[in-house]
Amino acid sequence: MKYRCLIVDDEPLAIRLIQKHISQIASLEVVATCNSAIKAFEIVNKEQIDLLFLDIKMPNLTGVDFLKSLKNPPKTIFTTAYRDFAIESYDLEAVDYLLKPITFERFFKAVDKFIRLSNTTFPEVQKETVSADYIVVKSGNKHHKIFLKDMVFIESLKDYIQIHLENNTNIVTKYTLADIEKKLMAYNFLRVHRSFIINTAKITAFSSNEIDLNQSNEIPIGASYKDEVILFLDRIKQ
Repeated sequence: MKYRCLIVDDEPLAIRLIQKHISQIASLEVVATCNSAIKAFEIVNKEQIDLLFLDIKMPNLTGVDFLKSLKNPPKTIFTTAYRDFAIESYDLEAVDYLLKPITFERFFKAVDKFIRLSNTTFPEVQKETVSADYIVVKSGNKHHKIFLKDMVFIESLKDYIQIHLENNTNIVTKYTLADIEKKLMAYNFLRVHRSFIINTAKITAFSSNEIDLNQSNEIPIGASYKDEVILFLDRIKQ
């Protein structure tokens, strides 16, 4: 399956960069590009668009106002040079908010998030049980039922992960951090570093470089995750 994309940006160089990034992802195809929200409105009403890459500051009509005008907007990833609209993008349920210049690594992460949100099941994660309240993982010869509310953070140990719990106990299971992230993405968990996922309900303090959990665990914020994490933390400060 290929997801049909529309790129809206008044900067030709920005359009070309996004097209280049899309060309490296087999599941995406560019249906059209345009340099204004007015033209985008015509395209959205004529074409099936699965994913919209939308600039914000454009002549006549901003990307934010354009998205608000749509009755059934496609999934949207904002692409902009400005941080100012980050909170509003979350209110509009945008998939992600990419700050220019957009690296392929950051672009791929946003697209991966879109694809995971677009699918209701993930076969590679069905090895274990997950519900709205708990997960079940195997450690040694036992299966452990772990309530999400008791999880503080998850740490990568190469081919294993260590789940740190409220009662200062840990459970080690053979799993990758990427797979457990897919399990928990719909709940209050956030990847903040290549080696750490945190339960955002356990945040007690934070800075631009680290997050404190339960007043005792200091988790670093990784450089490649910083933009997304800072946007999330900005919402807490409101």
